Amino acid sequence: MRGVVLVIIAASLLMGCTNLALAEKDLGVMHVGGKVLCQDCTQGWHEWAHGGKPIKGCKVSVTCMDDRSRVMYYASDITDELGQFDIIVNKHIHGKELNPKLCSVRLVSSPEPTCNILTDFAGGRRGVKLSLPTLVYRDVIKYTLGPFYFTNPLCDEPNSTNE
Repeated sequence: MRGVVLVIIAASLLMGCTNLALAEKDLGVMHVGGKVLCQDCTQGWHEWAHGGKPIKGCKVSVTCMDDRSRVMYYASDITDELGQFDIIVNKHIHGKELNPKLCSVRLVSSPEPTCNILTDFAGGRRGVKLSLPTLVYRDVIKYTLGPFYFTNPLCDEPNSTNE
């Protein structure tokens, strides 16, 4: 009896994975979202680590490459008053399907003069590759990233000459 239960559980897990893969293939768009915050190093450690404030008007971009490392898709979005962005990415470009694992999301700019230095916390400066979606439900596939951070000019670290 125990073996039958294990077989049923294994089969349902396999069907769930198959359904996830089919859902991802059938949908024409995917959403890439997250949040952008200002991190202030002039505050105490707790405020610096946990007190990031949302920045309205930041630009965040997604770049998707093809199998030969050529840009296949580029899009960007501006954050709202909560610092949130949601980029809608078409999965089919000129008859070819995008591979989400070849897409990278990064910070581009901040309109805030007191918080406009890119940081690499959560990969915002160098970019973050998409891996697994955080939400697959009916006709929605969403990748949620971040939060990404900008900081103020006083917190800027000079580039090392050894890089």
